[in-house]
Amino acid sequence: MKPLWTIFRLVWRADRWTMTRGIALAVVVLVMGVALLGLSGWFIVGAGAAGLAGTGAIFDVFRPSAGVRFLALGRTAARYGERLLTHDATLKALAVLRARLLAGIARAPFDRMRQVRGAQVLNRLTADVDALDGVALRVVIPVVAAVLTLGLALVTLSWLVDPAVALWSVLSLAIGAGLALALAARRSARPSRLAQAMSQAFRVRLIDHLRGRSMLAFSGQLSESEAAVLAADTRNRKHTLEVARIERRAGALISASATMAAAGALLIGAEMARSGTLAPSLAALGFFATLALAETVAPLRRGVAEIGAMREAARRVTRMLDSPVEDGGGSYAGAEALADLALQDVTILRPGAAAPLLTSVTLSVAPGESLALVGRSGAGKSTLLNAIAGLEPVAAGTVLIGGTPLLKWSEHALRIRLGYLPQRSALVSGTIAQNLWLGQPEADAERMLECLNRVCLGDVVARLGGLEAQLGEGGRGLSGGEARRLTLARVLLRNPDILLLDEPTEGLDRDTANRVLDGIRQACPQAAILIAAHRAEERAWADQALALQ
Repeated sequence: MKPLWTIFRLVWRADRWTMTRGIALAVVVLVMGVALLGLSGWFIVGAGAAGLAGTGAIFDVFRPSAGVRFLALGRTAARYGERLLTHDATLKALAVLRARLLAGIARAPFDRMRQVRGAQVLNRLTADVDALDGVALRVVIPVVAAVLTLGLALVTLSWLVDPAVALWSVLSLAIGAGLALALAARRSARPSRLAQAMSQAFRVRLIDHLRGRSMLAFSGQLSESEAAVLAADTRNRKHTLEVARIERRAGALISASATMAAAGALLIGAEMARSGTLAPSLAALGFFATLALAETVAPLRRGVAEIGAMREAARRVTRMLDSPVEDGGGSYAGAEALADLALQDVTILRPGAAAPLLTSVTLSVAPGESLALVGRSGAGKSTLLNAIAGLEPVAAGTVLIGGTPLLKWSEHALRIRLGYLPQRSALVSGTIAQNLWLGQPEADAERMLECLNRVCLGDVVARLGGLEAQLGEGGRGLSGGEARRLTLARVLLRNPDILLLDEPTEGLDRDTANRVLDGIRQACPQAAILIAAHRAEERAWADQALALQ
């Protein structure tokens, strides 16, 4: 239960005052409900007894009826206020939690960020945060409100009715409902976890099916993909229905406990009324108040039915919050002179690998020069670029930027001096200008158009409608080669001292590739350029080459 408590503390700290008022109103709702039914029962029995005794003419019906109306209206208003406050505080807290998670992911080591980029992991993260709204709304707040209300009912019924009635009513209901809820929580732990997992699997399969239906239809696999989506939906509904059945059984057991508690209160009160030690109207008050006390524990059945999913989601989220993040630790701000790039006996070891991927790599690229990394696929060209960019650790050796070790550079200064085009670069939904501003927020239209022309995209952008042309998700509206060149233009826009380029001309014909390479040098004439080359055009364009074994 520790992860659930951790999440609730985050929710509580986000807005203590609002959450406190919400809990207070939750207690008011339950107390008014108990008082409403108890007063109604006392009023009915008291009025009937007064009529039978011939004192009905002097029986005060106005104040009890006014009390009934006040409690009914007050309970409705308190319920509205409680929902408004607790939901508002919870949603604000979850918004803060999402921001913390994204900030933690942004500071995480590169290997972990590469895993989180997957659609399935991001979908799980979203679903986990959505599941956590029940921690406060359906577990902690109802439990706190129920305990406070039952304690208040025990004291009040002991004072108004009799301690024996109060003890039986509160304890029998608390024990019976507690056992029912504990049994439901135990039985629903696994199916609720599976229901959430199947829901995420269904969502991922459905999105993949919708996005890839053209390719699936072309390859003749559309029906198989549709069957997989329906099968995921079937599994999801199976576990969801199992959770619903457990919740209904818990509700039935709670109702049975409430019935037994009310029946016992009625018998005890009736016996005391028969012996003359308790007025019939007060016995009725105890009976109806006991019936109303069932409302204090009934809302908990949904929370305990989903507690397995919430606990699993809380465990994953807190693990992500508590996990260490990588801090560059550098403080060097960088000098004004152009920076060169040098590697001295660099060794790179992949996590979990027995042998190093690269050993004793030494190279030097001065401002205005270019060097091509060549070698077979998997030789480590992309990994070496990641290490130079500070995204992967170096097992041995030194990476020097402007003569200063990489680890001594501050993150801000390093990103100003260094531009990197990895194999996979992302575009966002928005205008072409907005995608370019991600690289240089201060860039004006003239500079953006200049960089677009350098990568042979000027005519394409003009045909689409200019810098304000809208792109869909992931740069939809551009071909693969055009999207690649747009991300390259975004890197060039910053005019960095050092350019790391991983297959910048991938997907381009020979003539366009040569023009793009020339445009890179024209856009950054003094940059030290290191390029992972897979094409002859890229190798021929570079001033020198280094073969990686």
